[in-house]
Amino acid sequence: MMHIALPGHAPAGRRPRLLLVDDQPVNIQALHRVFATDCQVLMATDGQRALQLCRDRQPDVVLLDVQMPGMDGHELCAELKADPLLRGIAVIFVTAQDHPDDETRGLDAGAADFITKPFNPTVVRARVRTQLTLKAQSDLLRELAFVDGLTGVHNRRHFDERLLAESRRAQRTRAPLAVVLADVDHFKRYNDALGHLAGDDCLRRVAAALRSCLRRPTDLLARYGGEEFVCLLPDTDLAGAIGVAQLMEDTVRALALPHPGVEGCVTISLGVSAGNQGTGLVEAADRAMYLAKAAGRGRVSWVES
Repeated sequence: MMHIALPGHAPAGRRPRLLLVDDQPVNIQALHRVFATDCQVLMATDGQRALQLCRDRQPDVVLLDVQMPGMDGHELCAELKADPLLRGIAVIFVTAQDHPDDETRGLDAGAADFITKPFNPTVVRARVRTQLTLKAQSDLLRELAFVDGLTGVHNRRHFDERLLAESRRAQRTRAPLAVVLADVDHFKRYNDALGHLAGDDCLRRVAAALRSCLRRPTDLLARYGGEEFVCLLPDTDLAGAIGVAQLMEDTVRALALPHPGVEGCVTISLGVSAGNQGTGLVEAADRAMYLAKAAGRGRVSWVES
């Protein structure tokens, strides 16, 4: 059997993840036999369950039937392509429909490929392998586009995109969502005293310290601008976010980076906000951060949005 896993495509130790969606279990079983050796295989027999699996497990490729009760394949594909967190998943329609208009409609919906039933296992494997290769390349380019060149953490563009998606999810599920905004205290004085090269190195070390405080793959750290960093914490209430922020403040302080501009070490001021309404979380965290600065800097303040 052809080996499908691609070096560097998935995190170390993880095989490509496929989602098979068909309301006929016999069709899912046939595709499962094709891919079970080389891939992690997820299965769903309806569109709603498939959409939830995409949100929870982030498959690399979806093999999708068109005709299903409830949410059909075209509707599911449109849902995936409308979600910033899911639109990168490659969709291949596997269907008994073989009219050119059917294929055109599938491609217009955002599908990457179209396979008619009955399918040839060798052809299906080859087409999935092609989509995994293309997705790996796309993921790499996307990652590079969303990384801050100086610090190596995500950039504001990526944060803004994730904030929008997580806000929608929080509103839909009523799950808590938190934002932590951090600013390096008296950074202009640091640059003035030691120069911009030293300032750049300071920002890199602060970013690494902040990143070390995140424990979950869904947590996001980004450089918000200048000497400001922002952290997005899905499924986190205010108390949990305050705990993360305090750990960040302690970790940066523990670096003991000399700050000649203030005759002390480099510190950060942090503002925290949380709620299940994403709108206004950043603004609320910004207000809280300025409360921390007004109270003496090098501390955590918070507000509820």
